[in-house]
Amino acid sequence: MKQIMTGNEAIARGAWEAGCHVAAAYPGTPSSEILENIAGYDEIDAEWSTNEKVALEVASGASIAGARALAAMKHVGLNVAADPFFTMSYIGASGGFVVVTADDPGLFSSQNEQDNRWYALHAKTPMLEPSDSQECLDFVKDAFALSERFDVPLLFRVTTRICHSKSVVELGERAETAVKPYGRDPAKRVMTPASAKVRRHIIEEREKKLREFSNSCPYNRIERGENRKAGIIASGISYQHAREALESAGFPFLKLGFTYPLPDELIRKFAEGVDKLYVIEENEPYIETFVKSLGIECEGRSILPAVDELNAGIIRSAILGEKTQPGPMVSVILPPRPPVLCPGCSHRGIFYVLSKQKNIVVSSDIGCYTLGVAPPLSVTDSVICMGASVSAGIGYGKAFIKAGGPGENMKKVFSVIGDSTFFHSGITGLIDAVVNKSDSALFILDNRTTAMTGHQDNPGTGVTIKGEKTVKIDLRALCAACGVRAENIRTVSPYDIKSVEEAVKDAIASREFFVIIAVEPCALIKDVARRRAVLYCHADKEKCVGCNVCLKAGCPALVPAGGKIEINRDMCNGCGICAQICPAGAISLAGESDER
Repeated sequence: MKQIMTGNEAIARGAWEAGCHVAAAYPGTPSSEILENIAGYDEIDAEWSTNEKVALEVASGASIAGARALAAMKHVGLNVAADPFFTMSYIGASGGFVVVTADDPGLFSSQNEQDNRWYALHAKTPMLEPSDSQECLDFVKDAFALSERFDVPLLFRVTTRICHSKSVVELGERAETAVKPYGRDPAKRVMTPASAKVRRHIIEEREKKLREFSNSCPYNRIERGENRKAGIIASGISYQHAREALESAGFPFLKLGFTYPLPDELIRKFAEGVDKLYVIEENEPYIETFVKSLGIECEGRSILPAVDELNAGIIRSAILGEKTQPGPMVSVILPPRPPVLCPGCSHRGIFYVLSKQKNIVVSSDIGCYTLGVAPPLSVTDSVICMGASVSAGIGYGKAFIKAGGPGENMKKVFSVIGDSTFFHSGITGLIDAVVNKSDSALFILDNRTTAMTGHQDNPGTGVTIKGEKTVKIDLRALCAACGVRAENIRTVSPYDIKSVEEAVKDAIASREFFVIIAVEPCALIKDVARRRAVLYCHADKEKCVGCNVCLKAGCPALVPAGGKIEINRDMCNGCGICAQICPAGAISLAGESDER
């Protein structure tokens, strides 16, 4: 049977067909849909893990115990999981072990544009790179078998265009694979220095076998062409772009699907048959560097951009010298549309109150609340990575003390983090703040979901990825257990501006670590949106004085019109923040009788 699938759907299907038993992930674009689709297969025990390190360790334990296991994450997630990933290369795999890394060329939803192919080289783990959805399915199925054959985790590298593009896939049936009998082997699996030293030599021997396989495997193949003036080496989505761009030129291709170790003999053979060699790849010159290390001349980075995605137009221009349009063009100049907090977003009240404070610094985090940096709120001073808001906030405070010591003029530091991000990697920063006597303040924005990546459940929602009810972690109790004094923990509704202002005032006055938990579900959660559909705010033009104070909350439902304010009822869901901050009392909340 054939079906049109995204790459992420095909990866999930391939894992199921391969007899995968256990899968774990932390949601992150462009990889989130892999686990969401895997969760639909009853035969696979799937979980949203607390973070990527936990996900990889869960899969590691399952593999060691003999089960076929998969861990999925976006590219920066592998940074979080790097510690167990490198060590599992030493330990190996009993049950097949596949680690999916989804890179993001073009930074569509990421804080950096790193190229995770280098992880395979540094960890000495084999790597597969599919070029379409069919290969996503086929390669994942083979990946489990290869992992078991070579006793090693396998890195499965995809990119945004592979994850989210759709193509036809031939479906197969599930191959039921028994969990291998477990046997203790401390010398192989307990990574003391003595054991690791022995395993290090085994890795080098494994590397030789993998190199031999790379030169003869079906994933790396030469595609003949009649024009021998140039040859093209490419992998992943770059192969698809290159085929589209250069099909009329008739160049031969070396398509690489097994990209670590790279096939040295096959590359030499291919290079000998062409006059000039081009390596087409996005971001880092990973393949090009290896080709040049073989003493083979080639061009790649010198003619192709080092940043952003490639496309057929860029490649044709670089290789053939043809100036082509990058894509369909329109004559209308569209206004810029930067991302903003949604109408009714539960974070808006927090950022509005912070925007009115003087002499503060806001250390924010990865999630919807990153948008606190956007005008007119404009409160965010830094965003580094998941969980860094808390830890960096501690550092801010230390620096300000060094600059002049505590006093009325010293900047107060507010860290801002979401509930899922706090569970991911904010707890350790909170403990550090308490133990090391930081007087910074922490906002935990509990919108009862992992919003930015698509409303996945987290430890605070009380539901598993399979829809089963489970323990709901209590944020207030957790903070108290980590040492925050009860009088220094406040719970507020971000829609209640007055209570938020009072909590911020107390946090600024406190000389101890202070936590404010803002609780209100994301306005886009289906049940919440349905429940609040009858609510809306109304602006009375007779009372409106045109002061535009309400616009300082940055809600896109509010529109200036003829010196007055109008409210787009289709966008408004009645959060009521604008009504609270309007000095003229011109805005009122309607529909309360049904909902509030």
